[in-house]
Amino acid sequence: MLRRLGAAVTAALLATAMLAEPAQAAVHNVKDYGAVGNGSANDTAAINRAITAANAAGGGTVQFPSGTYRSPNSIHLKSNVTVQLDAGATIMGASGAGYDPPEDNQWDEYQDYGHSHFHNAMIWGDRLANIAFVGSGTIDGGGALITGNPGRGQADKIISLTRCENLTVSGIKLRRGGHFAMLINGCKNVVSDRLTIDTASDRDGWNVISTTNVTITNGNFAGNDDALAFKSDYALGQKLSNGNVKVYDTKLSAGCCNALMFGSETCGDFTGYDFQRIQIQGSNKSGLGLVSMDGSIVSDVHYKDITVSGVRSPIMLKVGARKRCGNNPGVGAIRNITYDNVTINGASPSFSPTIMGDVDGHVSDVTFTNVKINVPGGNGTMSTNPPSNERTNYNPNSIGTRPAYGWYVRYADRIKWAGGSGVSFTSNDGRPAVIADNSTDLTFDGFGWERGTSSPTDFLFRNTNGFCVRNSGSPRITNTGSTEKCSVGNDFSLTVDPAARTIKPGETASYAIRTAFTGSPGPIALDADNVPAGSVVQFNPATVNPGGTSVMTVATLPDTPQGTSDITVTGTAGSLTRTATARLTVGDAPDELELSGLTVADTANAGDWSLQTNLRTGVAQYGDRDFTFSAVPAEIAGAQWIRTANDSKSAAQNPLARFRINRDAVVYVAVDTRLGKRPWMDGLWLDSGLSLVNTEGSAKTFRLYAKGFPAGEVQLGPNGGASNYSVIVT
Repeated sequence: MLRRLGAAVTAALLATAMLAEPAQAAVHNVKDYGAVGNGSANDTAAINRAITAANAAGGGTVQFPSGTYRSPNSIHLKSNVTVQLDAGATIMGASGAGYDPPEDNQWDEYQDYGHSHFHNAMIWGDRLANIAFVGSGTIDGGGALITGNPGRGQADKIISLTRCENLTVSGIKLRRGGHFAMLINGCKNVVSDRLTIDTASDRDGWNVISTTNVTITNGNFAGNDDALAFKSDYALGQKLSNGNVKVYDTKLSAGCCNALMFGSETCGDFTGYDFQRIQIQGSNKSGLGLVSMDGSIVSDVHYKDITVSGVRSPIMLKVGARKRCGNNPGVGAIRNITYDNVTINGASPSFSPTIMGDVDGHVSDVTFTNVKINVPGGNGTMSTNPPSNERTNYNPNSIGTRPAYGWYVRYADRIKWAGGSGVSFTSNDGRPAVIADNSTDLTFDGFGWERGTSSPTDFLFRNTNGFCVRNSGSPRITNTGSTEKCSVGNDFSLTVDPAARTIKPGETASYAIRTAFTGSPGPIALDADNVPAGSVVQFNPATVNPGGTSVMTVATLPDTPQGTSDITVTGTAGSLTRTATARLTVGDAPDELELSGLTVADTANAGDWSLQTNLRTGVAQYGDRDFTFSAVPAEIAGAQWIRTANDSKSAAQNPLARFRINRDAVVYVAVDTRLGKRPWMDGLWLDSGLSLVNTEGSAKTFRLYAKGFPAGEVQLGPNGGASNYSVIVT
């Protein structure tokens, strides 16, 4: 029997599960290794002995009971070690010249000194796996760490990690970090929850550099320079990838510089960033800053439910031409960026929200939905000519005073403001609300704006091919060498997924009804015709916004006649009507779902994969581990499933696994919430809202993503770290 997917598809579940330790990992109390914890004794050697012992034992916890552990020398972190700071425990930095010297780096010309050297830190490690900082204590630089370039024996960062894998930072506090509270480079699989950083008297909070698979939740980061920055430099001698990053429910503030920032170091490409429920209070540069200065492509970055106040530059997207990277880069680009439900109160009349592409690398495909920005205003009338722009400088002040109090746009393509977006000022301003130069396809739909009493115009478009201002009051529009595109019609289309279902009389079939659109067709009301006799159709929701998805459920009765019906799904938006077909066969479906032909590309672990029946609690999740399922949703209990191998978690083959189904079915892939939806999952994979839980040390949660497949072969891609996925078929 086909099982019905949940009608409401929710957003990806927040990943906060902590890294598991070995089942019988020992606890190594630093006091048992000679640490005193009185704030004056040198406890570094004892701490390093405890770390070495935990590592030698195959892994363990290095515990710091309440006390102050003075560490005037570098602590050497090792693999499979969890640093546990109990309440009242502090590791305290110290002045002097006892920290490890900076290592040589033949590539240090491509980034600042602090980014180029890693050993001159309170705590450092290279090529480590399965490491964690947990508890409720503090690591404090003690005011002794250097904010500039340190001398030999001085440290300029608290935690410095390179080429690490599986890092957890939970519950602790980092303060007075010098140049960086935490600097990580070339890492993957990073989970942070309830981390507090206070470097407001120093410089950067956390720099996440050339790192993939990151989840940061419930953070509170106060920096003087960059509070939370995502970068990619050449310090490790190669251009590395960045992405699959989630930051949720986090508070940020910056003194001199940037709150939430991409760059300025941008060698490797960035893709797949999701920022939700972020609060930013104060920043003297960018509140939301995104730059490509060194040849990188920055794509698929999404901001949602963000509040920003007291920032000098509200939003800045800039492509520059610094090209400071060791791989002879060209000029990069920024594309596929969304901002949803963002409210900003700026603090400078000069640094208006800005999109500044480069003549050799544009900003493209950016959508602002319900993005409201208030600026102080107060400027008089000034020249509307394009401002100056230093192509090699990422700072918002590298672009002269913007000639618009609201949005200034240059070298940008396919940019859209909709859903109640707008700009306003606190004090009367003599500049236009919007100025765009050298761009294409700019749409302002339902855009709010204010008019200064002495402003020469409200919207100014120069050399812009295809602009549209509609449903936005009655602005004065000045057009110089530009073309208007509002004549492009509003339209939408419907797609049914899957296109066909087969059920027995009395069963229920569900279809996803997806919409796509151009222009602004308005809300789309859904209906259905040619429904089989004795059946009922329901849409949830019955009306969707353009681009949205509804679930159509067809419920049959035991006496519904057998046969095939082509159900006509109709969408209506104003005077527009569009249709699609959902085929439903009511009849003799195969009695049982059959899975067969399982093949796994990871040959080293393929023998631990197997086809299983009767999914339930208490059965082993993996063929190579003893972990069992402790929670199985009722919707999939009893289903057929595939027991995978946890050691296949890092296999890179795509497809990783293949198997066959003898009839239409729904395939669920249960993904560790530290990872989220996998890159190979296309838009037809839906978050079902269901989760599995296992008994892996500290229990791991797996989110179920679902997609309908017709009879035939099913192909699944790689996992990408953390714990391997499981597969359920109904």
